[in-house]
Amino acid sequence: MAAGFEPPPYPYDRLEPMKAKAQRHEGGAVDLSVGTPNDPPPQFVIDALAQSGAERGYPASIGSVALRNAASEWMQRRLGVDVPSTAIAACIGTKELVACIPQYLKLRTPDRDTVLYPAISYPTYEMGAILAGCRAVAVPVDEHWRLDLSAISEDDAARALLLWVNTPGNPAGQIDDLEAAAAWGRSHGVPVFSDECYVEFTWQGPRQTILSQGTDGLVAVHSLSKRSNLAGVRVGFYAGDEALVDYLREVRKHAGFMVPGPVQAAAVVALGDDAHVAVQAERYRERLERFADTLAGVGPRPELPGGGFYLWAKAPDGDAWGHAERLAVDGGVLVTPGDTFGPQGAGYVRVAMVQPLERLELVARRLASA
Repeated sequence: MAAGFEPPPYPYDRLEPMKAKAQRHEGGAVDLSVGTPNDPPPQFVIDALAQSGAERGYPASIGSVALRNAASEWMQRRLGVDVPSTAIAACIGTKELVACIPQYLKLRTPDRDTVLYPAISYPTYEMGAILAGCRAVAVPVDEHWRLDLSAISEDDAARALLLWVNTPGNPAGQIDDLEAAAAWGRSHGVPVFSDECYVEFTWQGPRQTILSQGTDGLVAVHSLSKRSNLAGVRVGFYAGDEALVDYLREVRKHAGFMVPGPVQAAAVVALGDDAHVAVQAERYRERLERFADTLAGVGPRPELPGGGFYLWAKAPDGDAWGHAERLAVDGGVLVTPGDTFGPQGAGYVRVAMVQPLERLELVARRLASA
């Protein structure tokens, strides 16, 4: 009997042996391996979560009118685009959406079987293709980690269900050319899905969305996990091409994907406030600058990212796993080896600036004494 699908090890599970070594330090391990926010969300958001009165009934799968209106207003206010609430739908965080979109689109377009995604990127783009039984084709990136659309073959373009772009990028923090991505998708008849979950933390140039190029064939994906420190409540939304959004929300409605009512109420007030995001952005900016100095003491100083809250740091001898091991042993800090995000990242580590400054300074002292 032919063997069926066997899931590979979850990427971050590979770090467990290092975690035990880092934990031996007084004060315990400092986990900078995952982009899990550690700063508190605003109290008024927690109050809305607790006081919504929305616990009893089934919430709308597409998102409440209030949530979709709040998302529309946020996009106009922060990104300068007008997207009607009819072209917006809610999702249970964006990871499940990213993982499931290829299967939904394969049902809609069964003669196409290929998912294009950046060669250095969030692993779920590739895994979503694999789970849908599709070809996962990595699009090369240039020396600045930006998507090289010219490297996509005509055969892959003709077979493509969708192209993923992600800017500011995870893990390298690059700013891609979204105008070029939109143009490529339209010229090849390929929907472009733009993961913009780090857009509020854009350091180089203005905040960008692919929907600045219109909505035809384009969908932007947004999350409250990073901007509002709400990763635990699982809420995001997708917006853009009305035919694509309508198709996805109808499929998801049949499958019972629903953001809990209290979570939707909290998301409405979070999207309506920009002040707490500005505070969080300053925290990340300071941590990036300070910890880049720390890493310069044990290897090449990493460049500050164009956006996001990760340092993409070159291993001093090109051995990312060895470098991560040394950081765990000497500094009690966990980082993610770069091949987690694609083979081209093998000589780098990703460092998430999600811990408060006092924890980062603890790592700096440990490394200095080592």
